[in-house]
Amino acid sequence: MQPFAGLVKTTIPNYLSGLPIPDSIGGWFKLGFKDWLALVPPTAALAGCGYVAYRAFCPHGRPQPCGKVNPSIQKNNPKVVDSVDVEDIADKAAFCRCWRSKKWPYCDGSHGTHNKETGDNVGPVVVKREK
Repeated sequence: MQPFAGLVKTTIPNYLSGLPIPDSIGGWFKLGFKDWLALVPPTAALAGCGYVAYRAFCPHGRPQPCGKVNPSIQKNNPKVVDSVDVEDIADKAAFCRCWRSKKWPYCDGSHGTHNKETGDNVGPVVVKREK
């Protein structure tokens, strides 16, 4: 523990105090090549610490899409579109929204398994005929 304490209390402060950091904005323009070269290691270390902190608190960066919704229905079509005539619906029909139904576009209850596996809460669209 003693070497670490010496590093933090003595070595790093002495190193940082010896860096050519100007007192004004105009001083940055007066730095020579060797001065700029001396600033590269602490700048790289600071950037590395910032990146590690960013990855620690934002592990995925931007949210990524979690994959395709449709696992198997009409995969050879560029867009799946189904039309159902209202006259063909009985008093009530349930249409699938989870894309797991074997009776597509009608719901067969597959969303229950899908919801348990993924933690989702999707259910069917229920269409009722008004009397």
